Amino acid sequence: MADFIQADNRKLIITTNKVAVISDLNIIENYIKNINVVDSNEVMSPRFVQFKSYLKVLGIFYYTKDTNLSITLDIVEKVLYPTYIFNNIVFTSWPHIIKASSKLDMAVIWIDI
Repeated sequence: MADFIQADNRKLIITTNKVAVISDLNIIENYIKNINVVDSNEVMSPRFVQFKSYLKVLGIFYYTKDTNLSITLDIVEKVLYPTYIFNNIVFTSWPHIIKASSKLDMAVIWIDI
């Protein structure tokens, strides 16, 4: 059924050429939750992509204040999720943090919505 599967430690993307239904999402969720190395409490409910779009956030410092430690996903989530711009928006993935350049101390963050 799947034409393409992409996985990393935080997400699983499945592309198919058939029209998926809610029962397909339930099968995927149950399968993932039953894998021994996966904490079922950390599995987000699967969802269909609403539309193919993304949001880029620029101008965030890559390093946390007064340290050489890079910004973490937890910090980004605490800042982004409570803001009004994200009301009624469902994220299809976690934010991605990338250093803009090896010579700069700025980060580029994008989110699939």
